[in-house]
Amino acid sequence: MAIKYIDEVDVAGKRVFVRADFNVPLDENGMITNDNRIRETVPTLRYILDHGGALIVASHLGRPKGKPDPKQSLAPVAKRLGELLGQEVRFVGDCVSDEAISLATALKPGEVLLLENLRFYPEEEKNDEAFARKLAAAAQVYVNDAFACSHRAHASVEAITRFVPVVTGGFLMKKELVNFERAMHNPERPLVAVIGGAKVSGKLEVLENIINKVDSLLIGGGMAFTFLKAQGYEIGASLVEDDLIDTAKKVLEKARARGVEVVLPVDCVIAEEVKAGVTTKTVSIKDIPKGWRGLDIGPATVKAFADVITRSKTVVWNGPMGVFEIPEFEKGTFAIADIIANAKVMSVVGGGDSVAALKKSGNQAKVTFVSTAGGAFMEMLEGKVLPGIKALDR
Repeated sequence: MAIKYIDEVDVAGKRVFVRADFNVPLDENGMITNDNRIRETVPTLRYILDHGGALIVASHLGRPKGKPDPKQSLAPVAKRLGELLGQEVRFVGDCVSDEAISLATALKPGEVLLLENLRFYPEEEKNDEAFARKLAAAAQVYVNDAFACSHRAHASVEAITRFVPVVTGGFLMKKELVNFERAMHNPERPLVAVIGGAKVSGKLEVLENIINKVDSLLIGGGMAFTFLKAQGYEIGASLVEDDLIDTAKKVLEKARARGVEVVLPVDCVIAEEVKAGVTTKTVSIKDIPKGWRGLDIGPATVKAFADVITRSKTVVWNGPMGVFEIPEFEKGTFAIADIIANAKVMSVVGGGDSVAALKKSGNQAKVTFVSTAGGAFMEMLEGKVLPGIKALDR
């Protein structure tokens, strides 16, 4: 795509509208508990300020359902952003009011204005053009640095690009797209995908797309049991989507036809209930008793997955290997995190649960790239062109 990035355009003396992703977690007192998403956009903002631009910054926070909610105000973000930038960040309690447009239009080079939560208006999620025009009223350059929101055709992501003369991506956007391209479209081979999570239905399009790209596919998590049942195994009370067994068979047949190695669990950690403190057993997938359910991959599966990962050159990981939120079923997911982190590979990890597990395992700094996105990363794996990315293609 013909996407320009912020360092390819002149921002001196220009008012630059940056769509950021400041959807940060807040505690009951309105305090930010994790500022990573703010930090990730600071390089883009700092570049614009250092090169003589004035900043109009916009984001959503939470799901206020199209109406103002003081508990989901971006006011705490303005304070934290000012601390990270080392300067005042002005905050206006609206995003398209006359006051907001007036303040944005009056900005001088080096000044920063943060608009209030975009989703306080239903027009944002409806991709309303009139709303987008108001957002764009003061802007001379538009920057999308919110990859994690770019699978949504929202007014601040898609429609706004029709009303600003210069449209670009930020440094976080560039990092996301470059690393995804490197992993999935121009990888050093062998390329292996490690796919987990609860249900096949949630990953079906991912599986069907990546079968055409990877050399090996490792399937873990609850979704593996649909594939195991498709191969004739008795899986006890393990999670299964019976209506997708034929689909699972077709995925496996397609993989065989393409020469893609598919590795499924050979053992698993089982229990009668999904809760902490229960009795667990590690058994072969041939020996799951009735009433017991598989809730994590076992050590033999970890070794089988490790053998494939360590002989690969590129690894993409999406989805946990078990119910890692419960200590009894976390070992498989954390073991895979350790293996990927310590393998001599180009590694990309995306998806909320995978990233959470990676952080919890202490391995985040060891992988090549950790995506900030959940849904957007998934849709890219599905082979879709995201509306927010397409809008940057000039």
